[in-house]
Amino acid sequence: MGPLRIEPAKAFEEAMTTQRKLAAALDTLRKVDDVDFGVTARDPVYREDKMVVYRFRGEKKPTAKVPILIVYALVNRPYMVDLQDDRSLVKNLLARGEDVYLIDWGYPDGADRWLTLDDYINGYIDRAVDAVARHCGVPKVNLLGICQGGAFSLCYAATHADKVKNLITMVTPVDFRTPDNMLSNWVQQMDVDLFVDTLGNVPADLMNLCYLMLKPVRLNQQKYVGLVDILDDKAELENFLRMEKWIFDSPDQAGEAFRQFIKDFYQGNKLVQGGLKIGPHEIHLGDVGMPVLNIFAEQDHLVPPSASRVLGEHVGTDDYTAIAFRGGHIGIYVSGRAQREVPTAIHDWLAARA
Repeated sequence: MGPLRIEPAKAFEEAMTTQRKLAAALDTLRKVDDVDFGVTARDPVYREDKMVVYRFRGEKKPTAKVPILIVYALVNRPYMVDLQDDRSLVKNLLARGEDVYLIDWGYPDGADRWLTLDDYINGYIDRAVDAVARHCGVPKVNLLGICQGGAFSLCYAATHADKVKNLITMVTPVDFRTPDNMLSNWVQQMDVDLFVDTLGNVPADLMNLCYLMLKPVRLNQQKYVGLVDILDDKAELENFLRMEKWIFDSPDQAGEAFRQFIKDFYQGNKLVQGGLKIGPHEIHLGDVGMPVLNIFAEQDHLVPPSASRVLGEHVGTDDYTAIAFRGGHIGIYVSGRAQREVPTAIHDWLAARA
């Protein structure tokens, strides 16, 4: 290792820049507005327990005849798809004429400790699909499943094909035992029974810590060091705070559903290996016979591409399309590239099957 080379002039310039930005921060912070997410107007169309199904309102009436129902993961709030005005998958789909609905799972508490995957998939999702279809007066809906919600949507589509016209999966794990899946490697030897029996519901803070430790330096240090660079930019600082608020506004996980998801999906890899049973249904991906669009992110550290791209080898449909997005697990919703590419890809794919 060579000697550390420091250019005094450059170091002095960087120190002065940092000092100016820190001084400007006092003024910027006074001007920062309250930040929130979920910017698009929406109306509740169905409620059950803590779940609410919303329909989003665009600036014009939808032209699509079949609605999209977004099924998000249980582990985060769903408004990453509608984070802010210029970073909204929902808004961009509405602008293209789609009719967009979303399941908001709410915040599980002690009353939800014994909810199972059967309750979520054959219960809540099924009744949400019925509510959306009834609201639009159609026999089938388009499902857009995201991350864990994509895995749920695959299970649902395999067993309720009569209610799903087209299936879209985004950053969805299918093979849960790929070598590059760090999260999977962590939980293979986990005693999930002891874990759930001890904790009941899984605390959100514990889940967040696990995700942050997948990239500990980048997610716990570098991003806050980088914060100095935007302390004099009100808009960029608000963007940062909005993302931070979303990250740490996470629900607890219903204990029994968490137990089954870890044991059957991560440890057993039953979605591709077989033997997965949700309620009364044996899940076979070969029963997914409707058109499928699978979108995955090439730099995804939570759901590596290898975990998603195998979907085409298992579904039963001949109408299968895969799109590799150049970005990460979150960037696929909020980056400038995503705003240009992802909504257009979804809309054009659906329009070709209208």
